[in-house]
Amino acid sequence: QVQLVESGGGLVQPGGSLRLSCAASLVTFSRYDMSWYRQAPGKERELVATITTSGGSSSYADSVKGRFTISRDNAKNTVFLQMNSLKPEDTAVYYCNARHIVFKNNYWGQGTQVTVSS
Repeated sequence: QVQLVESGGGLVQPGGSLRLSCAASLVTFSRYDMSWYRQAPGKERELVATITTSGGSSSYADSVKGRFTISRDNAKNTVFLQMNSLKPEDTAVYYCNARHIVFKNNYWGQGTQVTVSS
């Protein structure tokens, strides 16, 4: 059974930083594009960042460009989201997503809460 397990969420003051991790039990992790999504209360889930299989390319939502960085370690089946200069509007549950580049299998983690508040 495929599992994506996020960690690293918590409460942080505005301007602070957090680093999220997502460990994936995928045999062929390097064949999956990995993404982070988030969902704030009362809002739809939105795409935050995506990184391609080798880590050679990444993309970001306009709202997080220049503040967030997505990265991956294929040897450890892990994807990261470094979040700097956090704002209250970044408060949400953050979800890890894996999507196979050929077969389009799609997997989700259980989410980790990020709260930005003074």
